[in-house]
Amino acid sequence: MSARESKEFSTEIVKREIENNSGDANNGDDGSVSFSIRVRPKLPDFLSSVNMKYVKLGYGYLIAHPSYFFFFLLVPLLVSLLAFMASRHNNQFFTWEYFTHDVLLFVLPLLFFLYFYPDILNSRSTYLLDFACFLPPNHFKISKAEFIELARRSGNFNKEAIDFQERALKKSGIGDETYMPRSVFRPEFRASLNEGREEASMVMFGAIKDVLESTKVKPNDIRILVVNCGILNTTPSLSSLIINHFKLRHDIHSFNLGGMGCSAGIIAVDLARDLLDAYPGSYALVVSTESVTYSWYGGNDINMLLPNCFFRMGASAVMLSNFRRHRWRAKYQLKQLVRTHKGMENKSFKSIHMREDSEGRRGLSISKDAIEVGGHALKANMTTLGPLVLPVSEQVHFFTNLMFKKKKAKPYIPDYKLAFEHVCVTATSKKVVDEIQNNLGLTEEYMEASRKTLERFGNTSSSSVWYELAHLEANLKVKKGDRVCQIGYGSGFKCNSVVWKALRTPAKPTKSPWIEDS
Repeated sequence: MSARESKEFSTEIVKREIENNSGDANNGDDGSVSFSIRVRPKLPDFLSSVNMKYVKLGYGYLIAHPSYFFFFLLVPLLVSLLAFMASRHNNQFFTWEYFTHDVLLFVLPLLFFLYFYPDILNSRSTYLLDFACFLPPNHFKISKAEFIELARRSGNFNKEAIDFQERALKKSGIGDETYMPRSVFRPEFRASLNEGREEASMVMFGAIKDVLESTKVKPNDIRILVVNCGILNTTPSLSSLIINHFKLRHDIHSFNLGGMGCSAGIIAVDLARDLLDAYPGSYALVVSTESVTYSWYGGNDINMLLPNCFFRMGASAVMLSNFRRHRWRAKYQLKQLVRTHKGMENKSFKSIHMREDSEGRRGLSISKDAIEVGGHALKANMTTLGPLVLPVSEQVHFFTNLMFKKKKAKPYIPDYKLAFEHVCVTATSKKVVDEIQNNLGLTEEYMEASRKTLERFGNTSSSSVWYELAHLEANLKVKKGDRVCQIGYGSGFKCNSVVWKALRTPAKPTKSPWIEDS
């Protein structure tokens, strides 16, 4: 660890921030970046240095992908041909007839190949037809003051636990209209499978119903189903619950992901994309949720109370396809997806885990290292993603600086605002969102969707990034050609990112979680 990093995470600093900012924490129930009261709530300055290992990994992905490889191979060839043509035609011998002949002979075939190279390489794109996010009924709304009052009246928490949750909520960035079941405040409440299933069914079925209506896809036409829920894993599985309710086809390829945290929504998209490649011309339904009822902790261990403060009800359903003809009706095209897993490091692996307290109550425990390992995971992921999304000019500037910079000078950090127009970061705590904004050099406009989602819906786990995209669409922020980057964290420790390109300008939705009377 460098001297600077050692200073940032010294015991003295940690102790001071515990006293002043213990409430700035993030729900870590599903593996998202979270604060422990023993951790200074500040991300490491991951853009102050560049790990070449991850830069090489990014370019490795670039070369390994056939379409990218041919693109970067043919562009220089096209430039060379144009230079050759220019050398043949000087002012003395130039004629329009010769120039037209060269265009037809050299340039047009290359342009034709560049336009159709995905089809020539038999590469199918993944299209996002539409998505939906569940809006719970109004009777589930709960304010921060009501949360504390119900927690106090339940008798499940001592004064220290109540005071801690009150401080955490006050500085969390969460508003007074988030949703959660009040049944968790019953005296001596213990999570049950029945209540967990009921909540999961309500939010998942609602989101799926909306996406089926908007896409006009029949349930029997869905060939692939991927469901993710971090804490609640039942038998039969949640994917079987959906198949039974919507009467999906008997030969459907269904998968149920558990224990993967907030980043599971992006992992599910990755799995669906691979399955679509294996079964071309198919529909894939991706469902992301978490159960507040089943993840609730009713004890007094301070390290296990943070999920209670941040975790809220929610679910998303995303309809994907790789039908080539669907390009003209789809909203987005999947451009890049990068997954980073730091589980080989013990500090990362142990940072967030499910355990029981001294009284046998189950809950999610957040270690003092969670924020540090989360920052390093984000650094690794963004460094890997850079070569895939940054303009060539930025990459040239980066490598020029890297090759000729002085030994003690900091490396040039690319401007990620040039890579995408919108960023959706898992809605955690206000402090985490602030630190990510500062470290990535993003403007307030880039963070608006994350902040608004945190305030309005809290942390809805793996579906959070979809509520943020819904916010962008409801406010007509997305235009044709815009690139949207979704970033999610997860226990393990994982950081995953996916980049979508808008194929058209989405119209203002008639049904959205941001439009209550919809």
